[in-house]
Amino acid sequence: MRSELAGEKRQFGHRARLALTPAQIRLVDDQAHAARTMWNLLHDWWKMLPREQRSLAAADAAIRQARKEIDWLAVLPAQAAQAVLKTYLQAWKNCWDGRADEPNFKARFRTVMSVDIPQGRDLNITRVHRRWGMVNIPKAGRVRFRWTKDLPVGKRADADNRITGARLVKDALGWHIAFRVQTLQSKPEPHPGPEVGIDVGVTVPLALSDGKTYDHGEWLTEKEQAELLRLEQRAAHRKTFRKRGEKPSRRLRATYDQIQALRARAKRRHLEWQHQTTTDIAKKYGAVVVEALSITNMVKSAKGAIDRPGKNVAQKSGLNRSISQEAWGRTVELLTYKAARHGGAVHKVPAPGTSQRCSACGFTTPGSRECQATFVCKNPDCGWYGNADHNAARNVLHLYRIGLVAIPAAGRSSRQARKRVKPTTAR
Repeated sequence: MRSELAGEKRQFGHRARLALTPAQIRLVDDQAHAARTMWNLLHDWWKMLPREQRSLAAADAAIRQARKEIDWLAVLPAQAAQAVLKTYLQAWKNCWDGRADEPNFKARFRTVMSVDIPQGRDLNITRVHRRWGMVNIPKAGRVRFRWTKDLPVGKRADADNRITGARLVKDALGWHIAFRVQTLQSKPEPHPGPEVGIDVGVTVPLALSDGKTYDHGEWLTEKEQAELLRLEQRAAHRKTFRKRGEKPSRRLRATYDQIQALRARAKRRHLEWQHQTTTDIAKKYGAVVVEALSITNMVKSAKGAIDRPGKNVAQKSGLNRSISQEAWGRTVELLTYKAARHGGAVHKVPAPGTSQRCSACGFTTPGSRECQATFVCKNPDCGWYGNADHNAARNVLHLYRIGLVAIPAAGRSSRQARKRVKPTTAR
């Protein structure tokens, strides 16, 4: 009983690659299209029906009737159809609570193909050998998947450690299965590690206040980059033959698929680097301090208006593209939950002025950065110079130590959410 009280339930997802046969691929594709169509039919039915007649029972009856009258909707398992209804109602609840916009129509080419498997007991997962496992997919049979993480299956599964469900998701590299895993783990002890400030950038992705940096190279090899350029040129050439309003040809769609596959490969490598980097930081440091960046405002276009055009539009466009590719927001999200898992915490501080302040004397002046990589203090009594990214990271840590922490609050502006609090530890 004491061990149960000391533990806490944690839910996380694990994604694995599926090895489907061509027949199974066609079947799962049909299920995904049926799930998308079920959502659209349910959305139209909900919008046309008077408010007083909308209810869960009426929606469930409409779904059952649609599966009986439309033959190709029956390819979707009944439990997956119920999951579509549950997701749709949850979308409306999020809208009513102010957390999201209204649910909308799901277009064929702009929607991620997916099928939900709500009950974990239907999966019947077994491990074949070190690299592969087997999972049961409704109406598709037994399918192999890549075993890259130990899962609570077989004798290791119990009421607290088990797989509660899964979801089939298709991207440019094929079909994957995302398991929903529930585990009971002991609460972590407070992390004894030091505090660290982090400055994010484009040239240097992550610069730490203790002088360490985390860098990465290109996500695609030279051969893959040349292949991507060749495919993009081919797609641009084939696009010139398409008339306005005409659907893309089969060859053009095949070229687009090849481009998406290369970009998905680069994204997967980037995500792997982010996971490894954030795990290393969460293990070493007890308090991680980052800037509260408004990335949406940072990547706004500089085109301006017709009467007032923008300046350096091409340079700003390239900078926006580089910022979006670095995915700083995802890095902070990964750091947040991994630091909490190891007993640490992530804190956010206001971003303005961190790159213009001298971390040695505190003197702030514009133009202190001689170039992108060097910071030179303009204070005649100081004259300190060093790496600009590490200087900004030390300023980020300084703001946390003096208690200037940005606390997000629902319904408040960023200026109202900023609040001075005492730091957790004085060093």
